[in-house]
Amino acid sequence: MTFTSIIIPTYNGLHYLQSCVNSIRQYTNVPYELIVVDNASTDGTVEYCRREAITFISLPTNVGFPKACNEGLRAAKGDHLLLLNNDVIVTHHWLSNMTNALSQFKHVGIVGPKTNYASGRQKVTYPYDNFDELHRLTQEINQQNASKWKDVERLVGFCFLFKREVMERIGYLDEQFSPGHYEDDDYCYRARMHGYHLLICGDTYVHHHGGISFLKHESTELNKLIDRNYHLFRQKWNVDPHIFI
Repeated sequence: MTFTSIIIPTYNGLHYLQSCVNSIRQYTNVPYELIVVDNASTDGTVEYCRREAITFISLPTNVGFPKACNEGLRAAKGDHLLLLNNDVIVTHHWLSNMTNALSQFKHVGIVGPKTNYASGRQKVTYPYDNFDELHRLTQEINQQNASKWKDVERLVGFCFLFKREVMERIGYLDEQFSPGHYEDDDYCYRARMHGYHLLICGDTYVHHHGGISFLKHESTELNKLIDRNYHLFRQKWNVDPHIFI
């Protein structure tokens, strides 16, 4: 039976992680395994995972997003692999809709949903003030509809579903981009170089709190990191990643 490995990297974000896991358990109607990769949190994340019988990997230090994702990918057993930020709230039919889009065409390698917080074409605004309203809304929005799938050149890594064969062909996330930013752009670019297409699933909407992993960085430090990784991408590929947004 086909199933998906959901990999959630986290660092001192227990409140968000709990909400994320609760939403996965409530709104996922297809087979999956859950793997939390903890970047040396001190907020009780490991104890929570033990208490909730969640498979987890406990890292001795905070290695950042790309490395944590790769640790999860190495442990994953699924036919499909999903990198999910800990500050995402998933919704009705989210994974079944995206899995359907991923499986329809051999040439499609990676898919992602619409959301309230993302750079580029995945961002959309829907009217809701709380999560009860969100879930009522997505009962209607998240109706499977292939006419809402859009072929794009870039997907954001907050909710990033791809076939195992993609990873087997192009490898893991590039850890040069640690602690994060542009590793998802890099992965999309590599996938497209190998002939894979990327789809935004317009029939799937999830909530993303956004930026939680990097709120602990000072704004000047964060801007330096983003600038460094932007130039790293340009040096690696001789391409400006902004043309794909």
